[in-house]
Amino acid sequence: MRFHLDSDQTAIQDVVHGAVSSVLTRDKLHVFIDGNDDFEPDSWQAVCELEMAGLMLPEDQGGSGLGLVEAALVIESIGKAGAPGPFIGQLLTAIALSETDNDTARSAWLKRVASGEAVATFAFGGDWLPTGWTVSVEDGKASGEVRFVPSASAAKVFLTGTEGGGLALVEASNAVSVTPLKSTDRSRPASTVSFEEATAHELFPPGDDGVQRIFDAALVLLAADALGGAQYCLDLSVEYAKERKQFGQPIGRFQALKHQLSTMALNVEPARALVWYAAHAWDMKQEDAPRSAALAKAHLCDRFVEVARDAIAAHGGIGYTWEYGLNIWFRRSVFDRVVLGSPAVHRARAADLAGW
Repeated sequence: MRFHLDSDQTAIQDVVHGAVSSVLTRDKLHVFIDGNDDFEPDSWQAVCELEMAGLMLPEDQGGSGLGLVEAALVIESIGKAGAPGPFIGQLLTAIALSETDNDTARSAWLKRVASGEAVATFAFGGDWLPTGWTVSVEDGKASGEVRFVPSASAAKVFLTGTEGGGLALVEASNAVSVTPLKSTDRSRPASTVSFEEATAHELFPPGDDGVQRIFDAALVLLAADALGGAQYCLDLSVEYAKERKQFGQPIGRFQALKHQLSTMALNVEPARALVWYAAHAWDMKQEDAPRSAALAKAHLCDRFVEVARDAIAAHGGIGYTWEYGLNIWFRRSVFDRVVLGSPAVHRARAADLAGW
């Protein structure tokens, strides 16, 4: 099978990255990570103005009628820019509202989420797999606690997993409390969210195929974010190797650094096809879609950590400084690796799905 991006898909990447980079300069990103906010409005608005939040919705629902492949390209561009914001949660919530049979939830929230007017974030937690989710929903009320929720203070709705493996949409209100966490990833500050009889809409009951489908989409999008971040670290390292001079010549001419940069490139480029295929399999509802999503999440998140560490080493002393900023992407790689399950969790899941 031959698979490559067409001109429209490439344009999506270029437009999103250009729009985010123009409003989120390195200095502005540093100001954000040094502050106490968990939401950056300018980069959020830049993406929403491009109508990316409703990218995967059918055209008759006001969307673009595109798929997870295109959504992954958007998230890859956002990851490359290191942008804050719950972009993955926004896309997942739009998909879930589009595919649910709950007409009340759809009519109340789909349009607002698809336009970006209402910020949505994902709140899964538990053992990171649907069978371990702990939020209870009864008579339209949600109770429970979820950790590592991005941009929780700005969210109007939370896409959360429920006991037994269901999926619900919980509305922000006085019945929802947010406690900031000291998370490693300063570009996407996370919180612990507690629901105390908060208004909730059940989107998919426990055991519904739609739950696993949304969860697999989340894994693919996290893999895409990792791909974008790893690509940024590689690009920055190559440019630095061309400009930095020692002994009268660019350090990129030194054989040891050449080998290191080559290893980084080999970690990034072959992994790109794994993300594309996982997204394609999800779009086509192929039998191997869940396993492909698990493999993409496991492999890309491992590679992101490795490439980010190698990028810091390739820069020498300056790579370790707070001001230079490589730590932003290294910390982001740690979050991507852990959230929704470690690589070991998903490799074991992939093995189970393969019948090994």
